[in-house]
Amino acid sequence: MLTKKTAAEPRWVGGVPAASFALGPDGTRLFVDRRAASGPGASATHAILTDGILCDGFIWKYMTDALAAAMPVVHWHYRGHGRSAPPADPERIDIAAHAEDLGCVRRHIGDPPVVLFGHSMGCQVALEAYRQRPEGVRGIVLVCGTFGNVTSTFHGTPVLQMVLPKLLDLALKAPEVVRAVWSRLPPQLGLKIALKAGEIDPEHVHAEDMLPYLSHMTHVDFPMFLRMLRAAGEHTAADLLPRIDVPVLVVAGEKDTFTPPYLATAMAEALPKGELLMVTRGTHVTPIEQPELVNGRVLSFLRDRVL
Repeated sequence: MLTKKTAAEPRWVGGVPAASFALGPDGTRLFVDRRAASGPGASATHAILTDGILCDGFIWKYMTDALAAAMPVVHWHYRGHGRSAPPADPERIDIAAHAEDLGCVRRHIGDPPVVLFGHSMGCQVALEAYRQRPEGVRGIVLVCGTFGNVTSTFHGTPVLQMVLPKLLDLALKAPEVVRAVWSRLPPQLGLKIALKAGEIDPEHVHAEDMLPYLSHMTHVDFPMFLRMLRAAGEHTAADLLPRIDVPVLVVAGEKDTFTPPYLATAMAEALPKGELLMVTRGTHVTPIEQPELVNGRVLSFLRDRVL
């Protein structure tokens, strides 16, 4: 016999809905999801998780539960990504604009002390957010990313930097055709290509952990993605690193071709209070390939140096 389906009960954190929307400086609605701390004696300091470009949270699948045992966890979506709205101002898609959005998210959740987490491009956003407003930042965790100029180091060469203008030109000349092709890329095909190219570790990664990302990426507006990528390639926080006065953990994969590991080493060495975890065989998605190793080190870093 069929039974009537009922809507899931909304989650609540501290008397307010767990899922809500912050407003960016231009009025763009930014999706914010909050997770209450579950462990005894949890800290009041919040972890704020910032994604890489084209992502809406797949990389934090295992880390969120681990962090929630120690502290409240907040995850948000970039403008034009996931459940956030497209940018009200189409020009506000550079790293500084995303960092300002992160500042709006901090105020939206009540402006508690925070640890800024970033993955991939999210590392640049976290660093720029610290530059804009270091007050209240207790620590930073940078995962599989770098401090800037990412298009000049992708796969260890400037090839992406050289190809990007041509892709942008094509996207502007035939936007409907480009969007149609981009939106129809099968996630399973993307996974096969990534495995064959060695972009992910076949012995550690699970298809069900990667497919949400490969599906979500095709829903992001392709021309906007290219302009965001160009802006990320033009940004650098290299000048900021020696002036960051909080503990910073840099997590890197030794097989990461998106942000080569030598960049993580250089970043950790430039940080006055930096430390490095280099994960053997880790790729750009190390947190879902070797979650126990990564989560254990992150929690010990928070316990010993931040909370």
